[in-house]
Amino acid sequence: MSTMVYPRDEKLEKLSQEEIISNTKLVIQGLEALKNEHNSILHSLLETIKCLKKDEEANLVHEKSNLLRKSVEMIELGLGEAQVMMALSNHLNAVESEKQKLRAQVRRLCQENQWLRDELAGTQQKLQRSEQNVAQLEEEKKHLEFMNQLKKYDEDVSPSEEKDGELPKDTLDDLFPNDEEEHGQGMPHQHNSAAVAAAQQGGYEIPARLRTLHNLVIQYASQGRYEVAVPLCKQALEDLEKTSGHDHPDVATMLNILALVYRDQNKYKEAAHLLNDALSIREKTLGKDHPAVAATLNNLAVLYGKRGKYKEAEPLCKRALEIREKVLGKDHPDVAKQLNNLALLCQNQGKYEEVEYYYCRALEIYQSRLGPDDPNVAKTKNNLASCYLKQGKYKEAEILYKEILTRAHEKEFGSVDAENKPIWMHAEEREEMSKGKHRDNTPYGEYGGWYKACKVNSPTVNTTLRNLGALYRRQGKMEAAETLEECAMRSRKQGTDPVNQTRVVEILKDGEGERRRSSSVKYESGSEGGEEA
Repeated sequence: MSTMVYPRDEKLEKLSQEEIISNTKLVIQGLEALKNEHNSILHSLLETIKCLKKDEEANLVHEKSNLLRKSVEMIELGLGEAQVMMALSNHLNAVESEKQKLRAQVRRLCQENQWLRDELAGTQQKLQRSEQNVAQLEEEKKHLEFMNQLKKYDEDVSPSEEKDGELPKDTLDDLFPNDEEEHGQGMPHQHNSAAVAAAQQGGYEIPARLRTLHNLVIQYASQGRYEVAVPLCKQALEDLEKTSGHDHPDVATMLNILALVYRDQNKYKEAAHLLNDALSIREKTLGKDHPAVAATLNNLAVLYGKRGKYKEAEPLCKRALEIREKVLGKDHPDVAKQLNNLALLCQNQGKYEEVEYYYCRALEIYQSRLGPDDPNVAKTKNNLASCYLKQGKYKEAEILYKEILTRAHEKEFGSVDAENKPIWMHAEEREEMSKGKHRDNTPYGEYGGWYKACKVNSPTVNTTLRNLGALYRRQGKMEAAETLEECAMRSRKQGTDPVNQTRVVEILKDGEGERRRSSSVKYESGSEGGEEA
């Protein structure tokens, strides 16, 4: 009876796919031969049993025949496994063939994409050259006027002012306005006076000769004319380094201005390099606990946040917070702005306990220092509600949304009573009516003054209407959701909202505890501007 010798395990590991298939075929042939041989022997034994008359001899032959049957079963099992291996090999070959087809398709798409990119780049270059030719003479004239103004300011600075080292305030709020300046018309700015005083106590303010540059950069950056703003900043930076040296606070200020222009162009690496240089200069010349250092740290943290480097941004933001708490006090509105930024960085890392703490503290500062009607109060509540939504805490988020809508209603239409209800109350009443046996088809206008909420001139309120509507849909309150969504739609049609789309529906779809990098909240600006998250 022939026997099969299988390869050792260490040799099997070194075989290629073709060698494995070849060996498998040989094994199948051997097993087939062995199976036939066993069947022949078994057949002869069965014939022998018929001829035997003695019981002992018959029992012995029976045992041998049983052993042969077991051997035949094992051989058939081996044949089945070998056939499975062959089928698996064929499947792998088919998969590899499909993979090669897909790779070829990807290469073709990449080539087409590169061709389109080249065409687009060429068109953009032509457009840029045309714009530069049109603006060149005009900008040369403006630059000459600017240089003359710089000389005038240099002459106006008295020796006593140079000795005292007291210069104008270092702030870039005007360069990149924050959310309050863009959307919150009529917002009180009295809290900025404390920051001004702190900066003056630190002994550093922006020089008068850079004020005109501020105005020009504001103008060009707002128009998107970076091909003018960047050379202007570089020229002024070169002049400052020649006259004052590289390690001078004025150079750090100019580095900050240029960094923010680069950041606005999404040139994050260049902006980070400039901000780190400015931070080093300010720490060396002004001290590590100066408000200007906190402003640079905040700008650097916002830059890292825009690049998704939340872990690197968090310690910078915490250090800026410590400086502002030390200089301005722990209940200053600028501290609340820094808390908002820190909360957003933690939220993008899924640190929801810290996020709740920072938002709650910022909310407390805004309410105590600026009053319950300050736009920052509603915005911070919205941010906190977003944190609750990410954790699946729908009830807590719902309470905050209702507080925002109720406060906006009271501010616009007076205190709430049976005849003067905020929009969310009417929405829930309509939901209850829709569940009754006889649904009332009365038009919206006959339900009272709820539609007045459409006239509330606030993007935050409009966003809250959509957020709470999405939350109602999650809870199955379709009638209430439609009421709020129609109210939000009317407000948008009136032009009161710059169409700031909400992310609440996406958060609800993601489920509880899932992290998402994008966010509907924004980084708040410090003394040198902030950016959207």
